[in-house]
Amino acid sequence: MRPVLQGRRPIRATLLCGVSALACLFASSLATAIPAAAQSVEAPSVPAGSQMLLESDTLVYDNDNQTVTAVGGVQIDYGGNKLVAQRVEYDRKTKRLVATGNAQLVQSDGTKVNSEHIDITDDFADGFVNALRVETVDKTYFGAESAERIGGVLTTFHNGVYTACEPCEDKPDKAPIWRVKAKKIIWNGQKKTVRFENSNFEFFGFPIAFLPAFEIADPTVKRKSGFLMPGITFNSKLGTGITVPYYFALSPTYDITARGTYYTNQGFLGEAEWRQRFDNGQYSLRIAGIDQRKPWKFDGNTVDSGPTGDPNKFRGMMGTKGQFAINSRWNFGWDVLLQTDKNFSNTYHINGYDASVHRSEVYLTGLNDRNYFDLRAMHFEVQEKTLQREAGARYQTGARDEFQPWVLPSLDYAYIPDAPLAGGQLSINLNSRVIKRDRLDEAFTLNYDTLSAVQRVRGIEGNSGRLTAEAEWKRSFVTDSGMVITPLLAFQADANYLNASSGSLDAVNQMAAAQGVSADMRSSFARAMATAGLEFRWPLLFTSLTGGSHIIEPTAQLFVRPNESYVGGLRVPNEDAQSMVFDATTLFERDKFSGYDRIEGGTRANVGVRYSGSYANGWTTNALFGQSYQLGGTNSFAQPDLVNVGAYSGLQTDKSDYVGLAGFTSPYGLSASVSGRFDEQTFEVRRAEAKAAYSGSSPISVSAQYAFIQAQPGYGFEEDRHEVTLGGSTRLNQNWRVFGSGTYDIQTRVLTGDGVGFAYDDECFTYMMTVSETRDRTTREVTRNIGFNISFRTIGDFGSTSSSYQ
Repeated sequence: MRPVLQGRRPIRATLLCGVSALACLFASSLATAIPAAAQSVEAPSVPAGSQMLLESDTLVYDNDNQTVTAVGGVQIDYGGNKLVAQRVEYDRKTKRLVATGNAQLVQSDGTKVNSEHIDITDDFADGFVNALRVETVDKTYFGAESAERIGGVLTTFHNGVYTACEPCEDKPDKAPIWRVKAKKIIWNGQKKTVRFENSNFEFFGFPIAFLPAFEIADPTVKRKSGFLMPGITFNSKLGTGITVPYYFALSPTYDITARGTYYTNQGFLGEAEWRQRFDNGQYSLRIAGIDQRKPWKFDGNTVDSGPTGDPNKFRGMMGTKGQFAINSRWNFGWDVLLQTDKNFSNTYHINGYDASVHRSEVYLTGLNDRNYFDLRAMHFEVQEKTLQREAGARYQTGARDEFQPWVLPSLDYAYIPDAPLAGGQLSINLNSRVIKRDRLDEAFTLNYDTLSAVQRVRGIEGNSGRLTAEAEWKRSFVTDSGMVITPLLAFQADANYLNASSGSLDAVNQMAAAQGVSADMRSSFARAMATAGLEFRWPLLFTSLTGGSHIIEPTAQLFVRPNESYVGGLRVPNEDAQSMVFDATTLFERDKFSGYDRIEGGTRANVGVRYSGSYANGWTTNALFGQSYQLGGTNSFAQPDLVNVGAYSGLQTDKSDYVGLAGFTSPYGLSASVSGRFDEQTFEVRRAEAKAAYSGSSPISVSAQYAFIQAQPGYGFEEDRHEVTLGGSTRLNQNWRVFGSGTYDIQTRVLTGDGVGFAYDDECFTYMMTVSETRDRTTREVTRNIGFNISFRTIGDFGSTSSSYQ
């Protein structure tokens, strides 16, 4: 007897005891039988009380053979899972389910399983699948001629294929970029591993490597102990390096990664990194060390090689970083580096610590609306190969640069009240620093015009401190004619102390005598500066018939204030205002010094005109030109300073140099800008920079930059500096690109750096190879780096741990 029920309508599972067995297909899910589809060892859970809905053209009960069969356009939804097939049959005697005909199972997590034939027990512990194809949520793909599952844990694929490359839409049978073909693929759901036996690794459809056996983590596993992909790099000083990393997944919240790198020139470098994560933050600890076999491979008499007769053999470092959120507004953290010499981490490219200037610090920061708090203790490590001379004639490698100070601590606080004051905006800033330097930092530069040495005291040995408070109020008024008038009031006061060594005081006295000025370095002093300012801006808008608009904005500022205290001699240490760049971007600054140790004084006017234009075709243009005038009082930039910060700045005369900039952008990816500073009498170029770049819809992108700075012997630069940098990239097709760059020092006629590379990238595979060189401007010594990186998505990376060329 074979009752037949026809029609397409939902049927409750409770009414059909035979069909209820089909629910097992969704409750347990075939995906648990294969590693690619599984998101966990257990099957996707079905919410309690879920109902099974079945739709099919025909439902057949065969009581004689004890089977229940759904035929024609079968679609079953159960607990968020869906099965679509031409036929699904349940055998009550064998308790097996068989689905045939374009069967597709979509799990609640999005994983798709496709097959022509599925045969499995109703408890899903044992079974087999023919012509299997699986697509996981993260776009990885498994396929096999057949698969069997034993014990509910172990799944074996026969003649299986694995890849993370999406199939070609136009040619689905085309071989992917890479795939692994194996006679047997075994997934262990308990150990969460996938093992490949008798496998071939294919690249663009061609076998390139036979692998008798290898094992990777289950695609659902994000962290698992084991070897990571090895790396390889080349450096002319270090030699060829082979890196083998091992990962220890000790806990869900902490782990260790150990790396061993063998360099053909320098020997074995060992590294280890501990990482731990908490609910409110994380920290890491990294150590590294090497016993150099051939220090003489480095440039002679440097930190890397060691002083003559005293080679630098054992080198190492320890670094730690951390950051924790105290609450939604406050953060605490640190970044600390300790090393046996001042250039180890840079030479061996220790990840996270190889910058040419590393700042070790412990900090506390707070941010709330427009208010900001920053407290930190810090020390700068300048990673360079130059040896450091001791008090005598002997050189030492130096675990740290003793010229660099300890900042213990530095405080910045900015506060802007929400409510306006007298209709304007009030802002308050506090800054404090305490500095300890272990060694006098002085330098001498030859002035080619006078053939005399120019001395600078860049840092005083001893202790110094400063506390500064600054308040500023300003309010803008707009007249009927559109002019914007902004009055400004500002007040700054600070207290300073200094405990300098006798050697530092002698150096200051020597410098003062050479300049014919007084030297009066006081142990403590206080000073203040009050400023009254007025700014006029008159933006004028012009429109054209073509739809473009142009804004010309004449701007004038006037700041009235007394003279800067303690000028006219070498009386004030300068730690944070040593950088001085006067250009179009700083023309309208109230105080053009970069830090608080120097305060601009006297009456000054800044005058200029801004221009901006936009056009209907998408082009934009901008420009600025102006000059600054010292109208009264003492010009702070013309006064002596321990680092000669105002010398050659363009502000040391009553009429400053002219400054300007101009630029444009286009909707086609083309942009260019030029800026400069020009002598106020001869209009000679003192400083200039030009940039141009193109990165549009075409496969070619290029960039060029030229920089020129006239000699500043009093500021430490004896000769003109000008160099040009060119870079470019072209995409040969959708996936391949070639790129390169070079920097040429026009003054010394040295190609200081150059590099070239090519790369391939798509959704499942990337490859990059680079060759770069750097040259010392003085010795012309060349350092070469060759790096490459191959990345197979879900498999791992092979090659350089970090690229030596960007």
